[in-house]
Amino acid sequence: MTDRTQPSWIGTAAPRFIERPVHRHWLLSQARSLFDYFQFPSFNPKGGFFTLGDDGQPNPPSPGHVGSLRRLHDTARMVHCFSVAHLLGLPGAERSIDHGMDFIWKRHRDTTNGGYFWGVDDEKPISPEKLAYGHAFVILAASSAKVVGHPDADRLMSDVLDVLDLRFWEAGVGATSEEYAADWGEISGYRGQNSNMHLCEALMAAFEATGEQQLLDKAVKIAELIIGRHAREQGWRVAEHFRRDWTVDLAYAGDPMFRPRGTTPGHALEWSRLLIQLWELGDRTHPWMLEAAKGLFLKTVATGWDNETGGFYYTLTWDDIPDRSDLYWWPCAEGICAAAVLASVDDSPCFEEWYRRIWAFVSNHFIDRRAGGWIPELDRQLRSVNRVFIGRPDIYHAVQACIIPLLPAKGSITRGLVGNGTLSVLLG
Repeated sequence: MTDRTQPSWIGTAAPRFIERPVHRHWLLSQARSLFDYFQFPSFNPKGGFFTLGDDGQPNPPSPGHVGSLRRLHDTARMVHCFSVAHLLGLPGAERSIDHGMDFIWKRHRDTTNGGYFWGVDDEKPISPEKLAYGHAFVILAASSAKVVGHPDADRLMSDVLDVLDLRFWEAGVGATSEEYAADWGEISGYRGQNSNMHLCEALMAAFEATGEQQLLDKAVKIAELIIGRHAREQGWRVAEHFRRDWTVDLAYAGDPMFRPRGTTPGHALEWSRLLIQLWELGDRTHPWMLEAAKGLFLKTVATGWDNETGGFYYTLTWDDIPDRSDLYWWPCAEGICAAAVLASVDDSPCFEEWYRRIWAFVSNHFIDRRAGGWIPELDRQLRSVNRVFIGRPDIYHAVQACIIPLLPAKGSITRGLVGNGTLSVLLG
């Protein structure tokens, strides 16, 4: 089948898109439009941030909640993203950083048992469980806040890393456990790659912010387990779900947002980008990471791209058959980042071709030029649907797709924006 929504040719004529000044300016303009869209409507005067509806206004409170529900990863991602905005020089971003850091410390943090609640409303914890996924993003928020010089970054970093070591980290395996009750009673023996992938991302950022080598060593161990061992054994398919003993659970099916059954092409693309960063941060001493990054990317575009409509399927079966065939914004964002960093270290024209192809689909179908933001979900007829995500999700994936291609592959996004010549690097 051929893509009926865009030309079959994309072209790889030199120079690369990212080397063209107009494209670089376009990326920055897209990032600015995302920050403008989220900065003020998402600001919750009672603490933390609102999620936004399709109209760009705060979603109404869910039944049974006093005010809006704030989940830990949403709050932490906003701190990270507006740290990026601050480094870009966008006025007012520091208010959002302050606001998020305060809410994480005073409302998400459990002052009795330690750790950070997954979800709180205006008055109390609504989802008091302690999830590795959320704690990974607290590490990322602390790292980004430290890069911009926030005065509370060190205390947050110290606290959350202590929680990681005391409660989550399984040193014998080299990965994190998953989920606990408020009092740290274990909820289940489930182990997941999603939380470990984001912990790998956060640990690299924390290493860059602090210089602590053991943080980078942890990131390497996670990558070796999830990708170097398991994804390699599965033919460069990323296993999402594991039992307590870290054997793959092929039959597991859970929450479609965080634990869908089968494989998730977007996560393979995300790992592809993270592996290049990890390979570079380790001074290219782990050659298997480059091999794995290319293997994951090429496998995913071959099996996960919808050749009829364009876009990436949300999930596949273990036989590479589409399971949830709706098209989500975030796998495309991760595909853009992966293609960009791979093209920076490998001169094969396929990575530039895919960079252009994915951006073309995003520009034609996900960027909402009428209402603003990016549409989160499309069905096979390329119509907007809200089957898993409600309204406009946070800007984490989309804004990184606009900024990561502009920066060197070695390092996290915040570190890449620091230093002499940042403006010239961004604008080319």
